[in-house]
This record gives sequence, C-alpha cells and structure tokens, in this order.
Amino acid sequence: MEHICSSCQPVKPIEDWGTIYLRPVTDMLNRLVEDRNWKAGRNGYESGVLFFSYTSKEQFLEMAEWLNSLPVEWTDPLQIKICGESDTPGMLPWLPFSQIAARFQNMGMVDIITQEKFTSFLQPIVNEEEAVVAYEFLLRAAPGEAPFNPFELFDVARRTGMHSFLDRAARISAIRRSAEVLPRGVKRFINFLPSSIYNPDYCLKHTFAAIQRYDQDPQDFVFEVVETERIMDMPHLQRIFNVYRSRGVSVALDDVGSGFSTPEVLSNLRPDFVKIDRGLIDRCDESADKQRRIEEIVNISSSFGGVVLAEGIERREEYEFCRSRGISLAQGYLFGRPEANPVAVGTA
Repeated sequence: MEHICSSCQPVKPIEDWGTIYLRPVTDMLNRLVEDRNWKAGRNGYESGVLFFSYTSKEQFLEMAEWLNSLPVEWTDPLQIKICGESDTPGMLPWLPFSQIAARFQNMGMVDIITQEKFTSFLQPIVNEEEAVVAYEFLLRAAPGEAPFNPFELFDVARRTGMHSFLDRAARISAIRRSAEVLPRGVKRFINFLPSSIYNPDYCLKHTFAAIQRYDQDPQDFVFEVVETERIMDMPHLQRIFNVYRSRGVSVALDDVGSGFSTPEVLSNLRPDFVKIDRGLIDRCDESADKQRRIEEIVNISSSFGGVVLAEGIERREEYEFCRSRGISLAQGYLFGRPEANPVAVGTA
C-alpha cells in the first residue's frame, strides 16, 4: 500500500466556526474548561476526548491563548485537532499540542509558510575559467513581502510540524523560478531536507511532477542535502539519492568536511557533486591542515567520479589554491551574491 504522508500537505486555515478536540483529558482539565463557561454551542467529554466549539475567530483565539497558558506538564501529553464546519473529525490527524502552541507563538512566520510568501534568489557557480555554469537557489522573501531569515523560518517549521510542507513548497518554488529565468542546459542546485522525506517514492512525486509541469530537463537539476541536516539514517538518505537518480536528476552532499558530512559519509553516499564546507575554504591558502583535508576530499571524490565544488570563496587566494588542486567549480561572494535575477550565463 502506498504510504501517504500528511506532513507535506498544505496547512488548512482555521475556520471561523468549528470544534477543538483534546486528548487525553484529566478530570482537572475538564473542570477547568467547564469553569471557563465558554460562550459556545456545545462542550463535552466523550470516550476520553474533550471537545468544545467556537463560533468566531476571536473566541477561538481566546481558547487557544488560555490553553497555551496552562502548565506545560498538563499540555505536553495533549494531542489536538481543530475541525471546521466542513471537516469530518475522523479524517483529520491528531497533532501534538506543542505544535499548535508553536504556531500561535509564531503566527508571522507560520503565515509566510502557509501562504508561501517566498521565492528563490540565485547565487552563481563558476567553472575553472570563471564562467557561470550553474546557480544555487536560496529561499528569500517574495517581492513586496517582509524579509525573513531562512534558518529561522525552517526552525519554526520544525517546531510547528510544517517542515515537510515548507521543504516541498520551497523545492517547487525553486523549480518554477528556474523555469522563468534560466535556459536549458544550466545546472540548478536546490536544497532538500532528508528528514522531510519519509517515503521517497511518494514524497518526491510532487518534485518530479513540477519538473515535468514546467517543461524542464531533469538532467539540469542537482538536489543537495542542506547543511543543517544531521545525517543519522544513512540507508534512508541513500534511498532518497536512488529515487532522485532514477528520475534523471543529480544529487549533492553539502558542507563536506564539517559536522556530519565527513569523508566517511562521502565515501558511503558517493554523491554526484561534493560541496566543500566554507569553513574549510576560509583562508585555506594559509593553512596546511585545511589544505590536507581539502586534498583528502578531492581524492575521495575522484575515486568515484564526484565533481567537487568549493563553497564560500571570498578571496582570490582561496580560489587559486582550490583551482590548483583540481577543484572544478566554485561559489562565493568573490563571484556573486544571491540575487533575484541571474547574471548572464557563461560570464564571470
């Protein structure tokens, strides 16, 4: 049976009329709800589930604020579902109360996620001749929208249970943007979160459908593991890589040489593109230790045909060293910052 994951589905807005369901419920919590004397159509307790209805958005917010004010030892075990008039309660998933609480504590960020108020900026990637041959797509605020920190946005998405939805929506946004601004034949590096992809065969269908919908060539795409991801489940990440490759796209491992992207992980995953961590690149021309580690990564990558890319290059000396060691691609402020529109392909 195909596994359908609700985590990457669009987040349904809360209706003005509806019912809040909570479980499990203690006698104390039930009495507290009764003491509030909500001006609602019905309240009750049935089969271990507490329910109380609301008849306006204001009343819902009052209920949510009150629940959020309860002692954390009471709310930590709780699960919640919020059903509008048109919903069937049995068809909606139970969510941890902490996720709902986090949504109300970060309503601005949640609105950016649910309304998809973002786009992609492009940072150029150059070859040995310093000609632009590819771009990395980076999440930014949509035109006319308030700016945000992408790291903070994904942090909120994790705490609110929306990181799978955001990750998928960001990938599709980048694919759409690439179709608008780039010709065929130019590589597009797009980030993904392995933890957001529970079942690769199902969860990546939307990504491949978007490539087809926008009439793009799968061979132009490179999907890379972002630097914030802990690589804990190597077989799962390998399955993700296999599904990507089976559809004609390439894969990249980001921040190699730092954190969890170790040379050992590199040897096991054998990605098509190897992006060396900017911490190793920074002043690598002045550090024998960094040079040794970079050369180790280049040698391992060469053993399985991985193309090496040096990230975060800001100084000419860093680039010259990397090029002298056979690193064919480079990215960093030396060549261009992320911008809304790409610089001309084939030019430095």
